[in-house]
Amino acid sequence: MLDLNGRYAELRGPGDVNLRLLEELTGVRLVLRDNRAVLSGEEKAVAITGDLLTQLARAAAKGHPITETEIRAAVANLGEPPTQRHTFDEVVGTDIPVGARRVVKPRTAGQKRLITALFTSDITLVIGPAGTGKTYLSVAMGLCYLHRGLVSRLVLARPAVEAGESLGYLPGAPEEKIAPYLRPLYDALYSMLRVERVRSLIEHGVIEIVPLAYMRGRTLENAYAILDEAQNCTNHQMKMFLTRLGCRSRAAVVGDITQIDLTDPAASGLILSQRTLAGIEGITFVYLTKADIVRHGLVARIVEAYERFENEGERGEPK
Repeated sequence: MLDLNGRYAELRGPGDVNLRLLEELTGVRLVLRDNRAVLSGEEKAVAITGDLLTQLARAAAKGHPITETEIRAAVANLGEPPTQRHTFDEVVGTDIPVGARRVVKPRTAGQKRLITALFTSDITLVIGPAGTGKTYLSVAMGLCYLHRGLVSRLVLARPAVEAGESLGYLPGAPEEKIAPYLRPLYDALYSMLRVERVRSLIEHGVIEIVPLAYMRGRTLENAYAILDEAQNCTNHQMKMFLTRLGCRSRAAVVGDITQIDLTDPAASGLILSQRTLAGIEGITFVYLTKADIVRHGLVARIVEAYERFENEGERGEPK
């Protein structure tokens, strides 16, 4: 029997959807009544699930909504090494203020580590699969630095590398052809700030979104710089970006080394940076995994399926 501390409705979810998902993920039978939870199943699983429910109830008590994403994130946190594990309410208790009335929160222990690195390191390189919040949290941190007056500019860059397609046929000037590559960065900004606010900051040069090639020859003073899709930049481009930093500037480098669109994947600047920059004071590498995926529940299973497929290919097993 478990006391839910008045969070009965939040934990159930509409139509008991949260309970059914938690049962599916843990293998424990859950019955909620009179603000109490009755759990049945294998002893260890019952203990773990009871602890998870307590964490979720504490998060709900602090005003954090409990959804399918939160349930999956709380369960995924169990896969973290004991020394890096956080309770779910500890994770979502971390606030990133991105504006006067907007706060962004991590959802997984890995995302919490990323935020800590972005706060404490001058340069953070974050590597992980799709859906782990790499770009979103890096942009949130850039907006946080702006909001707190710690930097005067936010510069977001992306390499314009074709993902198996050709843009040469598209109409318009080169800037218009490049625009689709930069769209995800705009989307991240629009999800955190009002469209009018984003446009105003861009018009006044406070936020700049540019192709990576446009960074050459510049020095960024008092700025927060983000290189997104860094797996698609070459080693020379990586060096060029990192050496743009001037005084009172920080940088985040974001990428997924399983989705490289360069002709020679081994030439990826993000892959080579792991060897080149390892051990340098002021530079931190953060690795996210499929346990940190916070998109649709299927995304983690898709990533896992591709990992199995690729691993079988490396071992020469039938596909």
